[in-house]
Amino acid sequence: MSQTQPIVHDNVPSPFCGIGSDDLRIAVDGLQVTVAAHGDAVTRAGFEQPITDTVARVAGQSATLEAAVAHAAELLRSAQLPVFNGFGTDVSETRAALALIERCGGVFDQATSASGLRNLLVLADSGWMTTTLAEVRNRADVLVVFGTDIEALFPRFFERVIWAEETLFGGDPRQRDIIFIGRAPSGTAANTPDGRPPRVIDCAVEDLPQVAAALSALAAGARLQAETVGGVAMAELRDVVERLQAAAYGVITWAAAQLDFPQAELTVQQLCKAVVSLNRATRCAGLPLGGRNGDRTASQVAGWITGYPTRVGYLRGYPEFDPYHYDAARLLASGEADRLVWVASFAVTPPPVVDVPTIVIGRSGMTFAREPEVFIPVGVPGIDFPGHMYRCDSVVALPLYQLRDSGLPRASRVLHAIEQLLDA
Repeated sequence: MSQTQPIVHDNVPSPFCGIGSDDLRIAVDGLQVTVAAHGDAVTRAGFEQPITDTVARVAGQSATLEAAVAHAAELLRSAQLPVFNGFGTDVSETRAALALIERCGGVFDQATSASGLRNLLVLADSGWMTTTLAEVRNRADVLVVFGTDIEALFPRFFERVIWAEETLFGGDPRQRDIIFIGRAPSGTAANTPDGRPPRVIDCAVEDLPQVAAALSALAAGARLQAETVGGVAMAELRDVVERLQAAAYGVITWAAAQLDFPQAELTVQQLCKAVVSLNRATRCAGLPLGGRNGDRTASQVAGWITGYPTRVGYLRGYPEFDPYHYDAARLLASGEADRLVWVASFAVTPPPVVDVPTIVIGRSGMTFAREPEVFIPVGVPGIDFPGHMYRCDSVVALPLYQLRDSGLPRASRVLHAIEQLLDA
């Protein structure tokens, strides 16, 4: 333990929190980082993860960084189809990874792409009308939360976005109408500041597609004769639609990660259709929630560079999107892929155990069920060096600041070094 006083940093942005909390107080004592104020379960776990690995390993044995980089390059030089996965990364790290993937004709996928595609497929097929966290904070008066426990994913969402002390346009956030459909909140953050709980309409997860379709139909003006749908009284759904129609600015929000059932993209599409119908008479918007530990940043950067946010292959020398053929899990399970490169600088989630040589460029503290062929521990953007990341609504790039000097390399530096050896 250091004998000096901890250095305290105020107004620190969180790279782990998808809603971009930027008011954290962080205390740094040597290599130990503590969230001193405004933290939550997500940010504390992210910032306070101790450094346990400072030296690279090759086949489980300690190695210099240069030796580990050289071995990784040799593995990729002999690869026929390397897949790159993980991708909780900042902007510069994703850019470096995509340059390497293009160089070796590999596949870019993300550990969270299955849930992300539930939104992406809707956006590509029919488009949507969505809003931002700032718009919700300043304008929304009715919020319908569909099939999602927001607090479990984003603990400070209600504190930071819904129960704001003031808004730009004079509305009273305390009067906002909060309605949950299908999944009750796990805590009390959705309660109004004076203690009023939100309205909860219970519904089994497997019935959410039917309920979403009914909401969409009612919003479009259809007359449904059934008395219930998915175990929910039709009168309750009509009341939800009427509240949205009477709202000055209604919002329907969901987290695709919690809509975990077959063809969930069709349910998302029904919610988006309801938003379009409601805009005929009032203002309404969707708010797709998701993205923690840099995964939204990685998909955003991939979108700029390749035109596609995930599941991109460079097998023909140029980027191609294919949500089936470029699914990393499928490629590894089928034996088509012969290398796995796991890149993740924010979370300590390890790669899956696979029967191909694995290269891990990841945050210190990962524990492995099977030791990878190469493990290069790297520092964390927003703790060990500066960076940039996108929050969950994909419209604001937050600057990340260096809080300590750990001596760990940047993932982008490691990726560039591997690429340079491939070109040598």
